[in-house]
Amino acid sequence: AHACAILDSGALKCWGAGGSGRIGDGANQDKDAPSVVNLGSGRTAVSVSAGNEHTCAILDNGSVSCWGQRVSGQLGNGVTTIGTYLTPTLTSSLGTNRTAIAISSGYQHTCAILDDGSVSCWGENGNGALGDGTTTNRNTPTQTSSFGNGRTAVAISSGYQHTCAILDNGSVSCWGYNVFGQLGNGGNSNQNTPQTVNLG
Repeated sequence: AHACAILDSGALKCWGAGGSGRIGDGANQDKDAPSVVNLGSGRTAVSVSAGNEHTCAILDNGSVSCWGQRVSGQLGNGVTTIGTYLTPTLTSSLGTNRTAIAISSGYQHTCAILDDGSVSCWGENGNGALGDGTTTNRNTPTQTSSFGNGRTAVAISSGYQHTCAILDNGSVSCWGYNVFGQLGNGGNSNQNTPQTVNLG
C-alpha cells in the first residue's frame, strides 16, 4: 500500500500508507504525495523495493538501508525486538567487501544480489523464503544455499513468502512457500533451498 521512486538526482521519495514507518520520512502517517526520504549525508539511491510494511534501498556506495516494520528481522540491522524504524537504517554487513547490486522486498523478507553474484536474504523465514537451508528468521543478511556449481544470480524477485532468481545461464531458481506451486518445481512442498524451475 505504498510506493517509492528514485529521482534523476538520486533522491528518494515515497508515498501512500505510512503505518509502521514504511514511507521513511520520519513520520508514521499516510502521504498522498511523494515525501523525501533522508538517506544520510551525501548518499543517493540506486535501487529501491517496497515490501508489505517495510522498504529497502541500495545506496550509491553499495550498502543497503531499510526502514519500517521489523517484526521478523526484515530490516536486516541485527535488531530482534518488534517495532518500527521511521527513517532508513543500514543493514548489518553484507560480507567482507561485498556490495549489493539488486534488491527485492517481499512480505516480511528482503533479498539482495551481491556484487559477486551470490544472494543474501533477511527477515521472515518460517517457510524457507531466505533459502539458507533453515526456517529460522534472520535479522542480518544471510547467504542463500548454493545455486549449483559456478552459478550466480542476475535478477531477483521476492513474493509473499517465497523468492525467485534468474541465474547467469538463464535458468530460474525459487525457494520458500510453495502451497500453490509457486516455486515451479513440480511439487507443492515448501523448500528452504533454491530449487530449479522446469521452464521446458
